[in-house]
Amino acid sequence: MPTTEQQQQNEPAPTSPDSPAQTTVSPPDPSPQQTAPLSQPLSAGLVTAIVGFTSSFVLVLSGLRAVGADPRQAVSGLFLLCLAMGGLAIWFGLRHRQPISIAWSTPGAALLVNAGQQHGGYRYAVGAFLISGLLIALTGLWGRLERWISAIPNSIATALLAGVLLPLCLAPVRAADQLPALALPAIAVWALLTRFARRWATPGALAAAMVALLIDHTHATGHSGGLLPTPTFTTPAFSAGAILSIALPLYVITMASQNIPGTAVLTHFGYQPRTRPILVGTGLATAAGAAGGLYMVNLAAISAALSAGPDAHPDRGRRWIASVTAGSLYIVFGLAAGLSAALLSAAPPLLVEAAAGLALLGTLGSALSTSLTDVQGREAAVITFAVAASGVSAFGLSSPVWALLAGLAMHLLLPARTDG
Repeated sequence: MPTTEQQQQNEPAPTSPDSPAQTTVSPPDPSPQQTAPLSQPLSAGLVTAIVGFTSSFVLVLSGLRAVGADPRQAVSGLFLLCLAMGGLAIWFGLRHRQPISIAWSTPGAALLVNAGQQHGGYRYAVGAFLISGLLIALTGLWGRLERWISAIPNSIATALLAGVLLPLCLAPVRAADQLPALALPAIAVWALLTRFARRWATPGALAAAMVALLIDHTHATGHSGGLLPTPTFTTPAFSAGAILSIALPLYVITMASQNIPGTAVLTHFGYQPRTRPILVGTGLATAAGAAGGLYMVNLAAISAALSAGPDAHPDRGRRWIASVTAGSLYIVFGLAAGLSAALLSAAPPLLVEAAAGLALLGTLGSALSTSLTDVQGREAAVITFAVAASGVSAFGLSSPVWALLAGLAMHLLLPARTDG
């Protein structure tokens, strides 16, 4: 997804340990790298995990339910996603000593909400997850495929993302009209925290909605099953419609809005990540867990700066502790997947969508801004956005597929403009 981390100021270059002493009377003051406590990257990892999980787990469960998963299958998907994110973050952090944060594909979950249930049921969505994972792994092994994805104009890729997000971002407005007693407190908390503590805005809104539900007492829980998650596996099935409506758009959106920006964030903070093992690892993990509902894991984009930036530690060489800490906590949160689903089962579906929409408003604004910046590609971007947001489905293909095709066709049709 388009990143806001790149707008942050570059951190100062670390001082060299080989610099000559300025005086022989007393030793030099210890540098910030030497005095920063271990608690700094540990707390950064804690914040990364809490914000990353609470800001979009609602959307993950909604996306899996939308493509046909039952409650147990959705919880299984959330559980396996957390295990994969945590395990990969720990492995990459320890292996490369870099703050490589792994996340589920938030725009991918929004895509699943738009795609809806496939003809034939959930097993065809599972097959699409498997194919998307294999495509990610193939991209790591075959550089030309990554170059093809990178060749998609950024304005079209971000317009596609914005169109996918728009229906969910309208949910808070509908909820405020239809469920004012539940939605308005959450919206108010979100607005206040956006002003004073932005990173906690979405978790705070979700907590406010849960409190409102407890006070309301009119919505009974519909959760069935235990609170401890259990992997539930579904035999994958394959169809052209699911491949074109889920697998390919999920692959394109994940590469364009997660993996490529995630690499850029790490580069921005002075790292040189090896993309090949990251793509192969996340792709194979997705393919391996697809039968259990693991739809996509990838490089973190927006939350990556929480572990990779100077706030995690003044010393670049110690920030990997933050991403490893976050990975460890994701595994713990995965064990609470059943409890998370139980809490949400008491909420009206529109309120759940509203909570997800509040979390995506910032991403929507960034995507719209980026897609319209390029004057030459503006018409193609607007067409892409309009088709993706329309929700139309024809010939077994969902609106994101038609949006990408329409945008690329218009991009090729229109001549290059030289005027402003």
